[in-house]
Amino acid sequence: MPPLSFDLPFFISVAAIAVMLYCLVLVLRLSARMPGGIVGRTWRTVVLLVTLFTVGYLVTPFFSLIPAQMVNLIVALIFLFGAIYVVVTVKLIYRIIEELA
Repeated sequence: MPPLSFDLPFFISVAAIAVMLYCLVLVLRLSARMPGGIVGRTWRTVVLLVTLFTVGYLVTPFFSLIPAQMVNLIVALIFLFGAIYVVVTVKLIYRIIEELA
């Protein structure tokens, strides 16, 4: 019987998927408590982006089955939406701090 090989990228992908699923549950739970207005609209964008990330992360264990060009496109999209997520989150925090000040 051949020894089992340890596929580190696969286990990292599984861990990332678990974290993203947890994050998705958190943002969905927080949605129920989110006020309307600009904060509520921004929060809906956050929920959409976290959902897109989760879907993107769910694909990562199958990268070896997908053509290289498609993998590159998926990774580029994850980076793009990651950058958008950071901007939206920072702007949301900025607005909250402005309201509290």
